[in-house]
Amino acid sequence: MTAVAASDQPTLAPSIPRQLFVDSGYVLLGLPLAVASFVVLVVGLVVGVGLVVTVIGLPILSGTLYAARGLADIERLRLPAVLRQPRIRPHYRLAEAGANAWRRIFVPMRDAQSWLDLAHGVLRLIVAALTFVVALSWWAAAVTGSFYWAYDWALPRADGEGDQDLAQLLGLGDSTTARIGLNTAIGVFFLITLPIVIRGCALLQASFAKAMLTGVAEMRDRITVLEEQKRAAVSAEASALRRLERDIHDGPQQRLVRLAMDLSRARMQLATDPEAAGRTIDEAVTQTRDTLAELRALSRGIAPPILVDRGLPSALAALAGRGLIPIELQVDPQLGTPGGRLDPAVENTAYFVVAEALTNIAKHSRATEALVAVARQGAHLQVRVGDDGQGGAHLAKGHGLAGIADRVRAAGGELAVDSPAGGPTEIRAELPL
Repeated sequence: MTAVAASDQPTLAPSIPRQLFVDSGYVLLGLPLAVASFVVLVVGLVVGVGLVVTVIGLPILSGTLYAARGLADIERLRLPAVLRQPRIRPHYRLAEAGANAWRRIFVPMRDAQSWLDLAHGVLRLIVAALTFVVALSWWAAAVTGSFYWAYDWALPRADGEGDQDLAQLLGLGDSTTARIGLNTAIGVFFLITLPIVIRGCALLQASFAKAMLTGVAEMRDRITVLEEQKRAAVSAEASALRRLERDIHDGPQQRLVRLAMDLSRARMQLATDPEAAGRTIDEAVTQTRDTLAELRALSRGIAPPILVDRGLPSALAALAGRGLIPIELQVDPQLGTPGGRLDPAVENTAYFVVAEALTNIAKHSRATEALVAVARQGAHLQVRVGDDGQGGAHLAKGHGLAGIADRVRAAGGELAVDSPAGGPTEIRAELPL
C-alpha cells in the first residue's frame, strides 16, 4: 500500500485573508461532514456486526468500509488547501483476478487502511465539534465586536440600579463612549487573532485526518523511497568500483608491468651496454611519470583535492579547463565560500554529475560547446549540463547516464534528460541540500 501524490509540487502559501477563508470553510464544513460520516458509519457498523452471525452482516460491513473509503477520499480532497501539501491517496487492497463475490466482500476487511478510514469517520466528530465551536465563537466575537459601534444605539438598556454592563464592572463608567470603546476593542482583539485561531483549528482537524488517512501511506512511501535510494547507492558504488578497476587495469597496471620489464632489462644491460641501459632507464622514468599522471586523473574522479580544499566552483573550473571543447561555466560563487559550502556528499555528487556528463559529451555527442550551470534553487541544488551535440542521450541501463542517475537517486535527488534526436541535450539534476 504505497502513496500516490496528485502533484509533485507543494501548494504555494496563499495570502492571509484567502487562507483565513479557506481554513474557515474547512472547519465549518467539517462538522456537517463529520455528523453525516458518524451516522452512516456507526449505523452500518452496528447493523453489520449485529447481523454477522446471519452472514447478511458481512456484505453490510463490507459496504460500510467502502462508504468509509469514499468519505475518506472526500476528506483527502480537502486537505491540500489547509496543509499546503500534495494530495496523497493510498493504494487499497484489490481483489484477485477471477475472485468470486464472497472473496470480493472480504477484500476491504483485510485492508488495514479501510479500518483506519472507518475509525477516522467515527472519531472525527469529536475534533470537528470542538474546532467548529471555537471557530464559530471567534468569528461571532470578531464580527459583532468590531461593528459594535454601528448598532449600539439599537440595543435596549437595563433601567434597574443593580444592572451593570461590562464597562461599568471594569470601572470605565456608564458612558456611551466607554461602552462602545470597550466592546469595539474586544472585537478588534478577536479580529486580529482570528487568522491564528482559525488556522490552529484547521491544522488540528487536518492533522488528525492526515494521521489517520495518509500517515501509513506516507510511511510506506518513504520506506519505498529509502529502499530505492539504497539500491541506487549500491548500484552506483558497484559501477564506480568496476570502472575504477577497469581503468587501473587498462592504464597504470599495464604501465607498471612495462616499468618492471624495463628495469629488469636495464639491470641486465648495465654490464654489457651502459648506454642502452641509460636509454632504458630514461624510458622507465617516462613510464613512471605517465603512470603518476594517470593515477592523479583517477584520483580526481574519486575525490579531487581541489574540491575538498577550495569548493565546488574551483573544482568545476578545473574540470572545465581540461575539456576538449569550450565549456561555459555558470556557477554560484557563494558555493565556494566558507559560509556557502555545501555538505561534502552533495558537493561530491554534483561534481560527479558534471564530470561524467562532460565525459559523455566528449565521447559521444560531437558537440562544439557545452554549458555547466550550478545554483541553489530553494532547498535544492540544481545542476545543468547542456551541449549542442547530436542528441539521443537517454537513461537506459548500459549507457553512461544510468550511472549518473543511480548516483543522484542515492543522494535523494532526481535526474532528468532532455535530448531529442539532433540535439541539443540538457541534463538536469536536483539534489536536496
